[in-house]
Formats: sequence, C-alpha cells, structure tokens
Amino acid sequence: MLVLPPQLTAPFPSLHVTHFPTHTHSHSLRHHHHALPPPHSAANSVTFSSPKPIILEEGPDDVLSLQSRRYDFTPLLQFLSDSDPNSDSDSAPPTSLDSTEFQLAESYRAVPAPLWHALLKSLCASSSSINLAYGVVSWLQKHNLCFSYELLYSILINALGRTEKLYEAFLLSQRQTLTPLTYNALIGACARNGDIEKALNLMSRMRRDGYQPDFVNYSSIIQYLTRSNRVDSPILQKLYSEIESDKIEMDGHLMNDIILGFSKAGDPTRALSFLAMAQSNGLNPKPSTLAAVILALGNSGRTQEAEALFEEIRENGLEPRTRAYNALLKGYVKTGSLKDAEFVVSEMEKAGIRPDEQTYSLLVDAYAHAGRWESARIVLKEMEASNVQPNSFVYSRILAGYRDKGQWQKSFQVLKDMKSSGVKPDRHFYNVMIDTFGKYNCLDHAMATFEKMLLEGIQPDTVTWNTLIDCHCKSGRHDKAEELFQEMQQRGFSPCITTYNIMINCMGEQQRWEQVSEYLSKMQCQGLLPNSITYTTLVDVYGKSGRFSDAIECLEVLKSTGFKPTSAMYNALINAYAQKVCTLFCGVYL
Repeated sequence: MLVLPPQLTAPFPSLHVTHFPTHTHSHSLRHHHHALPPPHSAANSVTFSSPKPIILEEGPDDVLSLQSRRYDFTPLLQFLSDSDPNSDSDSAPPTSLDSTEFQLAESYRAVPAPLWHALLKSLCASSSSINLAYGVVSWLQKHNLCFSYELLYSILINALGRTEKLYEAFLLSQRQTLTPLTYNALIGACARNGDIEKALNLMSRMRRDGYQPDFVNYSSIIQYLTRSNRVDSPILQKLYSEIESDKIEMDGHLMNDIILGFSKAGDPTRALSFLAMAQSNGLNPKPSTLAAVILALGNSGRTQEAEALFEEIRENGLEPRTRAYNALLKGYVKTGSLKDAEFVVSEMEKAGIRPDEQTYSLLVDAYAHAGRWESARIVLKEMEASNVQPNSFVYSRILAGYRDKGQWQKSFQVLKDMKSSGVKPDRHFYNVMIDTFGKYNCLDHAMATFEKMLLEGIQPDTVTWNTLIDCHCKSGRHDKAEELFQEMQQRGFSPCITTYNIMINCMGEQQRWEQVSEYLSKMQCQGLLPNSITYTTLVDVYGKSGRFSDAIECLEVLKSTGFKPTSAMYNALINAYAQKVCTLFCGVYL
C-alpha cells in the first residue's frame, strides 16, 4: 500500500483543474469526451488541503466550449492509495488489465501533460504526499498517459531536494536513464543541500554520458558556496577552469555569481578581472555585487581601487546606495583612514542617503581604533538623534576596539554602559567578549562569560564554540579543548570546517598524528571538504615536527585535486625548514 499523508485520508480529497485546451489537444478531448471522469458536483466537493486548486489558463485564442470542464483526480489518487506498491513499481506498459484499471486509464487518456505536471507539483508541495507523487508518475508511465517523463521525474527530484531528501532523490533517479533534465535536477538538489562533491561528481558523469553541463549547474553550485560562506578562491578557480573546458558561454547571471563568489572569497584581484570581462561583453553585474567587490578591495587595504570602482558606479549614472557607501567606509576603517571614513559619511548625507546601523557601527569602529572614545560616544548620541537605536553590534565594535588595543579590562565597562542604555547583549557581543578574554589568556573570564551567556538564554553558535576551543588550544590546555569539542557535539552543534582545522592544529602541535588522521576522516565523513586553511595547517604542523615528506605529500595531494598551493602553504614549509636548520646550526655551534 502507498502510505497516505494525514491530509489525504478519507474522505479522500479531490483535486480539480480547470483546463483551457490548446488546439493540439482539442480533437482528442472531443474524441474521448465519453471517457472523461464526471464533472465535479457540489454534493461530493472536498477541498485538497495541501495546495490551492490548480487552474491552468492557456491563451485566449484557445478558449473553447470545454473551458469549464474540470478533471477530477480523486478516483486516480484513491486507486493508487489502495494499490499494491509492487504493482506500481514496474513502469512497463501492462500486457493485461482488469476492467476497473482499464476504464480508469481510459478516463484520463485526454488529460494534457501540463495538467499532470500541475497535479504532480501539488502533491510534491508537501513532503508527506511525495509517496503518492511517486505512484502517479509510475502509473502514468505504465499506461503511456503522459509524455516527457524526464520532466515528471525532475519535478519529483526537485521536490525531494527542497525537503532535504537527497538520498531518496538519488534512488528515484535510478528508475530511468538520466537525461540532461534529470541531471540538472539532481545537481541542483545536491547544491541546495550542500553536497558539492556529489554535484561535481554528477557533472563528471554527465560528461561521460555525452551531455554537457550548462551555466545553470555552475550557478547553483557557486550560489550555494557563496550563501553558506564555504566559498574560497581555489574552488572557484577550479570551477571556472571546468567552465572553460566545457566551452560554456557565460550569461549575466553566471558572471555575476563568479564575481560575487571571488569577492566573498576575499580575492578582489580575480573579482576585478571577471568584472572587466563582464563589462567588455556588455554585461552589468548587480549593484550588490559591485558593493561586494568594493568591500573585498577595502578589506584588502586597496582603498584607492575601491574608491575608483565607487566613482565608476556614479559615472555610469547609478546612484550608489547605502550598501556601497558602507563597503567603501569599511575599507577606510580597516586601513585606519579616519578622515576618509568621516568624508564618506559626509558625502553619504549630502547625497540624501541616511546612514543605517552599519554606517554608524563602522564609524564607531573607526573612532575606537583611533582611541577616540569620546567621539565614539558622540556617534552613539547621533544615532539616537536620528532615531537609529544603538544595538548590541555597535557596542561589540567598541569592545573589539578595546580588544585590539590590548585594553581588555575595559570589557566590563562596555558591558555596564550597554546595559545602562537598555541594550541587551546578544550572541555576537558575547562572542567578541569571549574572544577578547581568550586573546589575553584570561580563560576563566572567557568561561564565565560563556556560562553567563547560557544563563541569559542565549544559545551559542559554532563561532562561540570555535573561539572557546581555539583559545584553550593556544594556551596549551589541549585536554580542555577536546572536552569542549565533545561538549559542542553533545549539545547538538555540528563542527564546521573551522572547528576541525583548530582540532587538527591542536593534535599536530602535540604530534598526535593518529588523531590528526582521525579528525580528517571525521571531517570528510561529515561531507566537509578540506580547504586551503586545512592544507596550510597540515603543512605547518608536519613541517614544525620535521615530517617534511608528509608536508610535501599534502602539497602534492592538493595539486592532484586541481588546486594550486597558496603562498601561505609554501611560507609555512619554508619557515619549518628554516627553524629546523637554525636548530641544527645552534646545536652544532653550542
């Protein structure tokens, strides 16, 4: 029996679809007029509780006398719910049928494909009715009632991907030969669920089957990486090399995704290169993407280029919005150019663009880094005058300023001022506070802050756990770091790539090589791919321990996967060699 979802139990619902037929189907509709299910009557009307009734309207030229006819799918859904699933699993055309199923199949012979698609999408709207959707597709294929079965399977695969049932999507894909449409659906489902490795493997398999991936495949992967902050420059470079080898002509969307990806990955050089390529092809990236490039340039200290791009936006007749101003402002704040930061805010106000919370926060940050605490307090008063309520983030920037200046003792005063202003500390503020105490080896204060955070009902996140684990590792309290790593998982938090990188470094410093391998295996079993920091960490710990062959092997493994080792990796290895030589020289000299 197919398992019925709760909303599809007796009395069984009916789904009615009003259809305005095209000329293509009008003849077959008239020919099979006698075979259609009876029109819907008010006496047995039941609402399909999951989606709204689907009304498919076609062109006004095609409105014929049958435009008011409704197809009642209740008999089919009831039949499938009562059927043996084994009988529906075989989609081959039957050699014989009992009269009931034969009449049912004939009654739906005239239903056009778009209406089957609409029914299927309705069933897929709820995860509880996907089993029934399986039955519909198998039954249609079994009786040759609908063409383009690859589209039907794609609808199911997309639905499974949306409900995070990736394994079921793969099982479903095995029911028929994969086509470009079903490949695209699977790749999109993998990208949506964060399984990038499977998505890339599918694209390789797609090529082996003689199909070429298109720009949609790459866009879905890059978009996921960007949204989840898992994007880094080597991954994007590898994807772009595949785009070139596939000879894919990039459209505006894919080019925009690549520019945004490199910007978010902190690689403004490549972001600018692709921006120039896009502009030379007459493509215009989104304003938010341009703001991301400006931000990446500012974060890299390349404020002149950021300002030039900002002015370019103006020259093209576009008025920069708050996000672009904030991106430029952040660059000046990062480089400590206080006068330029003040000028940006002044220009922003002249342009009639009101500063938002981030603008004020960045300005507070600039003053805090310059040690002008009184100016920072004046900005807080300006915020109140502009009806922009200071939030926890603003105070966290002040706290970060004290931290970076080595004045960690003022953390308590910031917390006191914050509460007196009626602003409650949030998770981000406490994360900065824990990081402040951790940087200055005040581990008792860090743990006390963590406990206070929990008492106030504020749940930690991976940043909280990573900060606590990292500060204990750096202080040599490796046992406590491992204990926190276990507690993190016991409380239901999954370690991220950063967590594993910290633990790999922690084990490597103790030369516990079995544990290093164990953490690498756990990370990959969790579906997390090693990134550039992982390999840099491995090269560093192997090199410092004199395991130069292992360090070089890491570099070779990295290159074999298509990535180029970064300068940080080579520097780590060179430093390790230098320290080893220095140690040997000192030993001989002494």
